[in-house]
Amino acid sequence: MLEKWLAIFKKDTLMDRAYRRSFSMFDIIRGMFATARESLRHMEDSEIGIDIYSKDIEVNRFEREVRRNVFNHLVVVGPERLPSGLVLVSIIIDIERIGDYTKNIVELAMNHPGKLHGAKYEKDLQRVEAAVEDSIIRTKSCFESADNTSALKLLNEYDWVNPICDESLMGLVREEDTSVRPGNAVSLGLYFRWLKRINSHLRNIATSVVNPFDKIGFKPKEQ
Repeated sequence: MLEKWLAIFKKDTLMDRAYRRSFSMFDIIRGMFATARESLRHMEDSEIGIDIYSKDIEVNRFEREVRRNVFNHLVVVGPERLPSGLVLVSIIIDIERIGDYTKNIVELAMNHPGKLHGAKYEKDLQRVEAAVEDSIIRTKSCFESADNTSALKLLNEYDWVNPICDESLMGLVREEDTSVRPGNAVSLGLYFRWLKRINSHLRNIATSVVNPFDKIGFKPKEQ
C-alpha cells in the first residue's frame, strides 16, 4: 500500500523531506536500542556510551519537523493528499514511541546494579533481543523501499516475539523461578514489557507498507 504514496512523496519537496527524515529517526533509535541493551545486559556499571536524553530530544524534534512539513504540504495541495500525510505521521509516531521505550531501558540500566541476567528466561530473552534489533534494521529497509513482500516476511517471521514476552512476564509474576531476586524480577518484567512494545511499534510500521491506513497495526490478510 505504501508503494503508491512514494510517487507523491518524491514529487513534493516537503513530503519528500519528511519521508527522508523518518530514515534518520530510524538510525537514531537503532543506536539508542543497541546502547540501552549493552548497558543493561553486558555492563557492570551504569555508564552509558551516548547521551540518550539528547538523542531522545533529537527524535522528538524530527517528529515535530515531519508533522510540520506534512501539515504545510496539506495546506498547499488540499485534502486529496490527506491519506499519504496520515500514513507518514502515523509511522513517525511509532518511531518516536520506540525512542521513549528505549530511554526507559536506559533508565532501568542506570538503576539496576550490575548486569541483568534472565535466569530461566535467558534463552528466550536473547532471542527476543536479537529479533527486535534485526526488526529495526529490516523495518527501515521495508519502509524505505515500500517492499510488500519483505514486510510480510518480516511480520510472519517474528510473530512469536510478543507471545514470548507475555509468557515470560507472567512466569515472573507466578514466581516460576524462585532464584530470581525481587529487584531482578521487576527489572526483567519491565524489560520484557518494553521489548514487546518496541516490537509492536515496529510491526505497526511494517503493516503500513502492506495495509491501507485504516488497517495499520492489524495483521495483513493472507495474500
